[in-house]
Amino acid sequence: MQNIIVTGGLGFIGSHTVVELLNNNYNVIILDNLSNSEIFILDRIIKITNKKPIFIEIDVKNYIKLFEILVKYKPIDGVFHFAAFKSVNESVANPLMYYDNNINSLISIIRLMENFKIEKLVYSSSCTVYGQPNILPVTENSPFIKAWSPYGHTKQICEEIINSYINSNPIIKVATLRYFNPVGAHESGLIGELPKGIPNNLMPYLTQTALGIREFVNVYGNDYNTKDGTPIRDYIHIVDLAISHLKAYEYISNLDKSSNEIFNIGTGKGYSVLEVINSLNKWLDKPIKFKIVARRPGDVEKIWADPTKANKILNWFPKYDLDDMTKTALNWEKNFRKERNF
Repeated sequence: MQNIIVTGGLGFIGSHTVVELLNNNYNVIILDNLSNSEIFILDRIIKITNKKPIFIEIDVKNYIKLFEILVKYKPIDGVFHFAAFKSVNESVANPLMYYDNNINSLISIIRLMENFKIEKLVYSSSCTVYGQPNILPVTENSPFIKAWSPYGHTKQICEEIINSYINSNPIIKVATLRYFNPVGAHESGLIGELPKGIPNNLMPYLTQTALGIREFVNVYGNDYNTKDGTPIRDYIHIVDLAISHLKAYEYISNLDKSSNEIFNIGTGKGYSVLEVINSLNKWLDKPIKFKIVARRPGDVEKIWADPTKANKILNWFPKYDLDDMTKTALNWEKNFRKERNF
């Protein structure tokens, strides 16, 4: 059984990936500072899988502490690196926080890999590296355009760091997964997207509004060059996304040389904000209230993936459609609020 480090393993994407790793008989060591996650998710992971990962509360930017703690867990076979801030509009408001956290956490992890002789890394990137592309859908060969947000820029920089490191120290194999828009929740309803405070992402804001926690949803702009004037994104179910990580890890494990294999992880379909709202409304007794407001700084007009490379090389195909995404997201929100009595 392989020992896998998962940074940010109690977060939205990390927790679902930990579930898939445990279900596939990997030993998992979760590293998380709980800045955007909750400790009770660990118990939920154990309940879903009937297996207990190791959990260490730590900020992975603290390399000295990280090194000291992990000495007793070696050998370590691979790293899944999720620990990063991820909000576009928050990064516009707090750019230095994003540059510090997202870049320095990756540097710390690569140093750890070098000193522990860990060869395999699955890196959590983003479709924001493409900026607002001129040609859609985007492929892995689509050029980087100036990022529309500091968040997107940190992902561009981190990808450049990985490539530079491989060029100078060709000992690691990396799968860089450029996510599109992860939404939905585990079918058990035990884990899902859990932002602290007011959500920055669309889906949790919608589900909170559906349950009356928020009065209405702001739709940022209805004058974009899209079918209904609202921004278009490629939404991907979180379980489909989690499974792609395992397939990517298995793929790089079989490579005989160092490389950085890049994959777009999306469905290949774009949905507008209003289409997502209409999908969620299917599961509600009365439709969600929303208001059209001015465009938001940093938002891209439209983007969706060409996932052909992941389909062919990883044999990865998403199973869930938009209605599955909104249904499972709502189910998770209902369960969570019912248990917490709010």
